[in-house]
Amino acid sequence: MIRLLLDTHALLWAISEPDRLSRRARDAIATNENELLVSSASAWEIATKHRLGKLAGAEVLLASYTNQLERLGAVDLAVTSAHALVAGSFDVDHRDPFDRMIAAQAAVEGLDVVSSDPAFAGFVPFGVRVMW
Repeated sequence: MIRLLLDTHALLWAISEPDRLSRRARDAIATNENELLVSSASAWEIATKHRLGKLAGAEVLLASYTNQLERLGAVDLAVTSAHALVAGSFDVDHRDPFDRMIAAQAAVEGLDVVSSDPAFAGFVPFGVRVMW
């Protein structure tokens, strides 16, 4: 069993465009033995990008967010103070607060991040494992 934390784009693709996922990521997400988690920061990121006009069509996802997670077999991972302290402490030149939080949650909880974003490589020295 692998415990997977889906980056926001991986979540969006898993829900609506699974062919955009790598074969490895798609197989790992589809394997019932693996545990799928989604950061509550992803809900914040999706809502923020939709509000700013950077994520067209997200209103449907936002209206059914919890149901979409359940359909995918994913569990919501709440942000804790421990996650926030690690996210703020990473000595990495990476300004995206959503990525920093997902990386911190992965490090604290011992999760593999499912992401195609090369920016996550900067968090590898801090124990973050990335799958794509």
